[in-house]
Amino acid sequence: MDSHIRVLRELADGRFHSGQTLADGLGISRAAVWKAVTRARERLGLQIDAVTGRGYRLAMPLELLDAGRILGQLSPGVRGRIARLVLHQSIDSTSSWLLRQAPALASGTACLAERQTAGRGRRGRGWVSPFGSNLYLSLLWRFAMPPGDLNGLSLAIGAGVAESLRQAGVEDVALKWPNDLLWQRRKLAGLLLDVVGESTGPSLVVVGLGVNTRMDAVHARHIEQPWVDLASILGPDRCSRNLLAARLLEALVQVLDEFQRAGLEPFLPVWKRYDRFRGERVELRWGTQRLEGIHRGIDRQGSLRLAVDGETRLFRAGEVSLRGKG
Repeated sequence: MDSHIRVLRELADGRFHSGQTLADGLGISRAAVWKAVTRARERLGLQIDAVTGRGYRLAMPLELLDAGRILGQLSPGVRGRIARLVLHQSIDSTSSWLLRQAPALASGTACLAERQTAGRGRRGRGWVSPFGSNLYLSLLWRFAMPPGDLNGLSLAIGAGVAESLRQAGVEDVALKWPNDLLWQRRKLAGLLLDVVGESTGPSLVVVGLGVNTRMDAVHARHIEQPWVDLASILGPDRCSRNLLAARLLEALVQVLDEFQRAGLEPFLPVWKRYDRFRGERVELRWGTQRLEGIHRGIDRQGSLRLAVDGETRLFRAGEVSLRGKG
């Protein structure tokens, strides 16, 4: 393990630790401690205070990811479906890593990272991914069915994640078609699916999920839409990233199994319950075009139903973005 990560583990509680105490505990020199702190500041963008006579302190406490803690909180059934859990300190994108490694990976391989340098959102947008602040999780899953039979999978996953967050205490969580999770109209999480396969099957799916858990003010300036994090909703003591990762893996595995068995149908009532914009006037955008209408929910394939001038039109995920007009 790199020395700057070892030092971060000691500083994770947000308290002051003297250079000598850190050096003694890690078996390195005080000069090496200083170099490690400098490296953490420069490479990871972390704010670490240095005060003469008191030592070093992270400006904001961190809970670093721990594979043992995550796996230990899974139910036996789901634990048996996770083939491998991979943790990265820093990576371009958890989903991109799984796609690159896919030929050698078994279904049920999960990848998490403390930081993403090229986090991906829908339609090519970036996902702000600072070190240790949020949750960046991707899961590789193999289906016997062809890609064409996976229509609506992202909506099923969104419904499952929304239900999991509500059970964790996030009241007023809501869904925005096709793949955003909101809290009081502000973005809390987003998901992205990458699907690879021949027209007759089988298919490989990588589910990418990003959840704002504790966003710092510096990186928040780069977010170009209203947002919220779990620390603001639940309080900083109730947003453990390791517990959240376990909860979401539990939900994802259950959704993927159920979707393979029954498709989108079982998730339609759940989606309807969390659909934030149902019955509201909304604006759809694709390319340079815009269209306003009344959001009438989704059909059985997951397409958005939009009432325009007395006619209901259908729109598929990936073609449009939805913005509430209320």
